[in-house]
Amino acid sequence: MKILISGSTGLVATNLIPTLTAKGHEVFKLVRKTPQAPNEIQWDAEKGFSESEQVKLEDFDAVIHLAGENIASGNWSQEVKKRLRDSRVVGTKVLVEALKNCKNPPNIFISASAEGFYGRSTGDTILSEDSPKGEGFMAELCADWEAEAEKAEAFARVVRLRIAVVLAKDGGAIEKMLTPFKFGVGGVLGSGKQWFPWITIDDIIGVIHFVLENEIIGAINTTSPNPVTNYEFTKTLGKVLNRPTIFPVPEFAIKLMFGEMGENLLLKGCRVVPK
Repeated sequence: MKILISGSTGLVATNLIPTLTAKGHEVFKLVRKTPQAPNEIQWDAEKGFSESEQVKLEDFDAVIHLAGENIASGNWSQEVKKRLRDSRVVGTKVLVEALKNCKNPPNIFISASAEGFYGRSTGDTILSEDSPKGEGFMAELCADWEAEAEKAEAFARVVRLRIAVVLAKDGGAIEKMLTPFKFGVGGVLGSGKQWFPWITIDDIIGVIHFVLENEIIGAINTTSPNPVTNYEFTKTLGKVLNRPTIFPVPEFAIKLMFGEMGENLLLKGCRVVPK
């Protein structure tokens, strides 16, 4: 296949691209800066494509859309929320419209989304792909993000990946978690009862290959079938690292340090499973 990938410098894409190439696929990257290689196509997530770059979008078999600003990039001020939204909702709209204008648009459109679609205050309720949209900033963001991706159904088979926290040896969530644990001050966040849906980098790569090769459509909870609570995850990570986990971080401290972002991403969770 001839495959185009956005978010090509992110954790998932940098692990995905070598596996696609190894299988014989021809991979191209969407980039924001001036292209430095023949397989790079320049775009602007808000303004779209120049006329010369638009032509290069022809004849792709599949597009894997992974672009989006890091959701944990800072406290959720109104400015940050706008950037998070524009990088996902506006970026998806721009890309889908450009592909729709191609004479030969792709047959497959795979778009990232997140388990935040279900909201962050769902308690112990088990959530599958049939569960309704939740409430709150994350749920609204994911729903609008997916709505733009679904417009690609006019020309392609569309799959929406509701991705959980991605665990990888290098980079991603684990990299940020390791520092306090290495110093022996890692601990349970808040009550520790909040659910922590997760997926390994190898498994998310496997999901994407499976979606490319099989007639899958719609939403997929891209997560382990075994979500754990924050308490279980913290204790397991401490055991693996051979470090103590005796310093819990109280809710008020997380809210003070990280505001709405910390309350939503660290103190709340959802029990998402792939059905």
